Parts: sequence; C-alpha cells; structure tokens
Amino acid sequence: MSNAPVFIALQATEDMRAVIDAIVEDNPHATVHRYPAMVKIDAPGRLSIHRASVEERIGRAWDLQELQLGLISLAGNIDETEDAFVLAWH
Repeated sequence: MSNAPVFIALQATEDMRAVIDAIVEDNPHATVHRYPAMVKIDAPGRLSIHRASVEERIGRAWDLQELQLGLISLAGNIDETEDAFVLAWH
C-alpha cells in the first residue's frame, strides 16, 4: 500500500459533525483543516470511516451511503463495505 496522501472534504454542517468527529478519532495520524463551509481531512496512506464509530455518536443506525450527503471531494481509491469506507492508493 502506498503512503501517498489521501483526503476527504465534507460540508461543515450539523449533520456531518458526528461523521467528522468519528473520522478524526479513528485516524489519529490525520490532519484536520477547518474552513467556514467545509472540513478537509488529510492522511498519509489511508483514511477509514467506520459505521460503528458514527453510530456511537449519533445514537442511531447509520448507512455509509449517508456520507454522500455531505461529501465535497476526496482523493484516493475507495474500498467500501457495509461497515467501512476506506480511502487508500493501490
């Protein structure tokens, strides 16, 4: 797996707050850039979003497809299952 940087940019909305918090906690190697309308999260090599981490914060079932509602942009190859959304360069 490459160590090249990947990123995800999400709208800075109330609905995305729990998703952003989960990404930051699950990826301690990531760097967070907060802007007025978006949050960009950069990471070397790999960035993971875990369904269970988001559900823990919002207190309900969460489908990874809901990520699309706040997604602005991303860089990296996507590996997606029902439980995780992973960005990495292959």
